[in-house]
Amino acid sequence: MTTLASSRPLAGVLPIVHVPFDADDRIDAADLRREVDWIFAVGADGLGTGMVSEVPRLSPAERESLAGLLVECAAGRGPVFMSVGAETAAAARGHAVAAERAGCAAVMAVPPLESSLDQTAIIDYFRTIADAVAVPLIVQDASGYVGQEIPLGVYESLLDRYGPDKILFKPEAAPLGPNLSRLRDATGGRATIYEGSGGILLVDAYRRGIAGTMPGVDLLDGVVALWRALEAGADDDVVYGLALPICGIVALQMQAGLDGFLAIEKHLLVKRGLFRSDRRRGPLRWSLDGETAREVERLFDRLSDAVNAAAPS
Repeated sequence: MTTLASSRPLAGVLPIVHVPFDADDRIDAADLRREVDWIFAVGADGLGTGMVSEVPRLSPAERESLAGLLVECAAGRGPVFMSVGAETAAAARGHAVAAERAGCAAVMAVPPLESSLDQTAIIDYFRTIADAVAVPLIVQDASGYVGQEIPLGVYESLLDRYGPDKILFKPEAAPLGPNLSRLRDATGGRATIYEGSGGILLVDAYRRGIAGTMPGVDLLDGVVALWRALEAGADDDVVYGLALPICGIVALQMQAGLDGFLAIEKHLLVKRGLFRSDRRRGPLRWSLDGETAREVERLFDRLSDAVNAAAPS
């Protein structure tokens, strides 16, 4: 039975869940529930799926099942959004309708990853999705690691047509900070913008006026502590004490693109005791080597110390 979607706003720290797989390469529901419970236990404001959820490597049936399972696991503790991008507008529309039916509070979509579309075609693709559902659509540019960059005119056209309650934005094209400011200024501050740098650019993005951040789950306690410190106007010693270990780990993840994020993030989820396996869906371009793992763990220990130091006494 579908759990009603949360009425809380889509703002703050909104992690992108990692999908655990068992030895038979099926979605591990028990590990997923443990992950979701931990997400809310450390103070996240909601959750969703995205590229690091390995969504492109899931079957349509798995994507639909995952949407329902996440809504059920969240149990109204925060909004759930689902990544619905696909290679055709019809497929993306189908994923969006299924996500809304499952109880998701919003959907998020990248443009087709295998096609280079002109501005008109990209607008038509997103309009097909937006027109199919009543929930908001987060327009995602994931071109920092996959797909094509979305022209500024696409954002402006969609916002003018549907308004700021329906169309939200997650631009990830480089350089991220200046692009966030360009979108903010071009829309007169009307655009609701999220960042998805994994935390490496969170401080800069926050100061440019974002509504929320969408990191992975592996460093979530650190990102939550950093977001709360920024919201509270904490001094730079606290802010950068939290930010710099996050930046160091994400820099290591970025070396190998999406596979780098997945390998290191799942390694840390196993280290935290949230996942029993770091299994990823293949084919894989890169796997974590021992020397990189040791550097990740040195930085992870520093982040843990900073989180503990920042915790209310």
